[in-house]
Amino acid sequence: MLYNSDSFAVVSFDVPAPQGEGPLNRGGYEIVDKFARKEIFIQGALAESFKQGVQALIETGPSEEEMDSFIERFASLSQQPLVLH
Repeated sequence: MLYNSDSFAVVSFDVPAPQGEGPLNRGGYEIVDKFARKEIFIQGALAESFKQGVQALIETGPSEEEMDSFIERFASLSQQPLVLH
């Protein structure tokens, strides 16, 4: 778990590529919107954009509200209802 607030939870998934397919990893981030009771799994270019944005935000020493505001941009894309987590 990378982040957990009253509003959001973010979990990182890092799955190594099968042997022989090079050094690339597959994986992404699961973002759970606790109030909307929805989740989204992002990967690829969107996950990389999320990672870079979080790293840049962390350098500024953000408040929980600022982190939640950033995460909300990605969580708003979620369509999957949260059934059990």
